[in-house]
Amino acid sequence: MSFSNLKPKITTILANDTESVNERLTEVCELLQTSIGYYDWVGFYFANEAEQTLHLKAFAGEPTDHTVIPFGKGICGQVAVSNKNFVVADVKAQSNYIACSITVKSEIVIPLFKDGKNIGQIDIDSHIEDPFSEQDERFLEWVNEEVAKILA
Repeated sequence: MSFSNLKPKITTILANDTESVNERLTEVCELLQTSIGYYDWVGFYFANEAEQTLHLKAFAGEPTDHTVIPFGKGICGQVAVSNKNFVVADVKAQSNYIACSITVKSEIVIPLFKDGKNIGQIDIDSHIEDPFSEQDERFLEWVNEEVAKILA
């Protein structure tokens, strides 16, 4: 499914305030994971500034042991510090990579900002090497902007 076709579906999910924020985030993860062939795992991590850690709040795909990630560790932890998108075409080429599964070949992590502050991120793993484009980055930035609107 194209990114433009996914946008109204995401808007509808996020607007459903009869569900909790976590339920809506999980639905967004499930929609992305099932609609985009190379999005094999999709999750939202949120920062705990006091502990300098990221905590997994919602995901779709195989369960992961990495529910808490220290700032600076792995791709997600690096994004928590850098505040910048991180696209990894080949995870084997990254020395500071936390392997979630031997099937993961690439990863994209986009920071989620609320009121100008990096409060979390969307993390996507793919079983395909180098599938992510600038269009993925722009789309996921848009997803995070929409998600930020429902966060307190």
